[in-house]
Amino acid sequence: MSTNIRIQRVCQYCGTTFTAKTTTTAYCSHKCNSRAYKEKVKEKKIEKSNKETLEVKVKPIEVLKAKEFLTVKEVASLLNCSVRSAYYYIETGKIKAVNLGQRVTRVRRVDIDKLFESTEAQPEEKKEQYFELSECYTISETLEKFNISEKALYEVIKRNNIPKIKQGKFSYIPKSIIESVLS
Repeated sequence: MSTNIRIQRVCQYCGTTFTAKTTTTAYCSHKCNSRAYKEKVKEKKIEKSNKETLEVKVKPIEVLKAKEFLTVKEVASLLNCSVRSAYYYIETGKIKAVNLGQRVTRVRRVDIDKLFESTEAQPEEKKEQYFELSECYTISETLEKFNISEKALYEVIKRNNIPKIKQGKFSYIPKSIIESVLS
């Protein structure tokens, strides 16, 4: 079936003008047709890859949101911080956790959610508000006054939950509390 139709068209790939023999011809040559096809296939592969990557990024967060108990690594992933930072938050009491054994620490998902719901000041900040710096000793003043070693002082502070107030490069201890403990 031959035809005598001659239509001036513009190639959809290279943009040159050519004479087409049918009304459906879109490319000037087999070469342009092949290149356009390969480009379409390449774009589809890239789109599919980007979609899979997005699913891989989102899926773990969705799974973590569904879990009731989380590991420290999962907590770090959920909070978008390092694992060491997650341990720091647990050690300071900002996140409640249960240590079930060596390297087996679990955090309830509810406790993570409460972090963002709570607008109260953190316990450490409350301790600092109760004492004026004029009512406190520095660490070095405490060491000299009570004639104890630095390690012994830190053990006493830790054992008795004595608040330390950090101001600049100095740490302060309330006079009334340290005197009652060491006297």
